[in-house]
Amino acid sequence: GQQLAQRLFRPLGPALDEFQNIVSLLNSLSEMDGRYFSSSLFLFVINNSAFSSDEIKAANKSSIELISKIIFKINDKDYSSKIIKSNLRIALLNASSSGNELPEKDAGVGLARKIGMDAALKIFNYKSTEKKLLICLDADCVVEKNYLTTIVSYFNKNNINAAVVNFAHDISADDENTKAIICYETFLRYYVLGLKYANSTFALHTLGSTMICDVESYIKVDGMNKRKAAEDFYFIEKLAKQFFVHSIKGTTVVPSARPSWRVPFGTGQRVNRFLQSSKDEYKLFDPESFFILKNWLQIFHSHNILTSQEYLAEAENIHLELKNFLISRNFIETWNSIIHKTKNESQIQKQKIFWFDGFNTLKLIHHLRDTSFPEINMYDALDKLFFSMNLNPEIKRKGISIPDLNVQKNYLNYLRQTI
Repeated sequence: GQQLAQRLFRPLGPALDEFQNIVSLLNSLSEMDGRYFSSSLFLFVINNSAFSSDEIKAANKSSIELISKIIFKINDKDYSSKIIKSNLRIALLNASSSGNELPEKDAGVGLARKIGMDAALKIFNYKSTEKKLLICLDADCVVEKNYLTTIVSYFNKNNINAAVVNFAHDISADDENTKAIICYETFLRYYVLGLKYANSTFALHTLGSTMICDVESYIKVDGMNKRKAAEDFYFIEKLAKQFFVHSIKGTTVVPSARPSWRVPFGTGQRVNRFLQSSKDEYKLFDPESFFILKNWLQIFHSHNILTSQEYLAEAENIHLELKNFLISRNFIETWNSIIHKTKNESQIQKQKIFWFDGFNTLKLIHHLRDTSFPEINMYDALDKLFFSMNLNPEIKRKGISIPDLNVQKNYLNYLRQTI
């Protein structure tokens, strides 16, 4: 086992019904700078439940055969030769074939990631002083040539525990699918920019295909969860509560922008929703919500330790609905318990982050949207937040509520440079 993974481990997955994407991903990986290939293992977790459709099972069977042939260097396709010659170290976990399927109760993206990441713990070379990294990537992504070298170098040079790597969907086309993904990525980046403005600990992108941590941090946060959706959000949140999560900008993952039925929310479902015109996608949270969040965090995370009633009074001074939200989240009981059980100031400050976490932050933004600040036009929201942050993208929108596609791309590209 240690010969397979001397220092680094890449759990690539989950891969469900991904045959054509796996070919593209393998080609992409084979073209990377191979400096760390000999000390890395690229693990595919091919998965489905016993109740998955026959089509999914058949596609997964083809994926297993493809990866197996490459592992055993059976060169029967044009692309196989290229991948085999690259000396990628590839492994396969079969959670698809009869008897190996994921249990229906937990079958999904979280469990598939957990299987791969937990397996890594058994085959690292723990005698090595190099960083032992768990790098998540999905089978429907491609990466840049410097992907692996940039990540490894960043972790070792800065001696960090956790990071997310930059991502960017392909927006080169001008079809409806491209319009959908521009909308969705703009939404993702706007939300993180709003959290950054508010000085939130959780101003991080939470895409599964961008998550990276070392073994120590993985164990510290009790590993990956089994959630069928939003597993990435909760995993990054756990890391951010314990460690500073860095953002690696020097290389980029290109995720798929395809429609999807596989999870109840996320990229695929948002693209589906756009294409079905079931909701006005050109709307974002009113920046006023982030202004309220900023004022609250400034008070809550200061070194001053107030009583629950004093915090509620401060919250009411900021906005009545902030106070109402805190009450609805049992703030009084929670804060009184924290003060009673926590022995010193540093622990109290840590408990502040643990309680007002990424989930409660998102719930507050939703509460403010639903009670006081409805969503507004996407580009009005962007302009307002940019102005508040002294950012000047110099994009000429000319007051048009939904500008043409090139202007939309300009906004997104500016967001990519900013957050």
